[in-house]
Amino acid sequence: MRAWRYLRLALHLAQGLLTVLTIYPLSRDATRLSLRRRWSQRLLAILGIELRVAGQAIQPGCMLVANHISWLDIFVINALAPSAFVSKAEVRGWPLIGWLATRNETVFLRRGSRGHAKIINAEIATLLDGGRNVAVFPEGTTTDGSHVLHFHAALLQPAIECGHPIQPLALTYAGAGGQPNRAAAYDGDITLGQCLRNIVAEPHLIARIDAAAPIATQGVHRRHVAAMSHAAIVARLPSVGDVTAHSPGDEDARKKVA
Repeated sequence: MRAWRYLRLALHLAQGLLTVLTIYPLSRDATRLSLRRRWSQRLLAILGIELRVAGQAIQPGCMLVANHISWLDIFVINALAPSAFVSKAEVRGWPLIGWLATRNETVFLRRGSRGHAKIINAEIATLLDGGRNVAVFPEGTTTDGSHVLHFHAALLQPAIECGHPIQPLALTYAGAGGQPNRAAAYDGDITLGQCLRNIVAEPHLIARIDAAAPIATQGVHRRHVAAMSHAAIVARLPSVGDVTAHSPGDEDARKKVA
């Protein structure tokens, strides 16, 4: 069972690489988004993950704000609403992963550079103005899913500057019986290989997205938008705690992410 999953996963990754190399350059944006959605849906199926969706429909031109548990989060969101993701700049240099991320509209954020932040904000605004979704994980790190950390409000600034709404997404992973399951958690000292083994070892997982209504950003300070987004997500995760990793007024902490 596990060996068969690994084989199917390897073949699926190879198929994805070929698609990016041969089909992406000749395709329109809508086609690439459709290919990304189908590839992500197939990845979840190979790993035995069932996607369940609740709440509001995903609105185009929104910044999607989600709690962060696993590397799988990206594919779970893409399986529902293909999006451009904001990632730390270091990912660009990762073998293979950086190359794939670059060709799938990832926006790379170099932390601590105000000049670079302005460029990134303009890049994100262009995507949102074009009706695209841009997804961020404002906790700045992953958790095991048992709590939600403080949101770094600076990551939401691009949507506020261009007046586009923010739509909170609550992500959870559960076992076949609906009980919380930590197999997908990519936190602490767990390596990517260990996390993948944990996922493959599970016969069936449920990935759930519960989308809140979009939050208007015109004339609202980013700290308030971050607090509203955080509250909307926590409200849809009744089994988790609300953990503040940094004081909401700690501007220095936000600058480290900006």
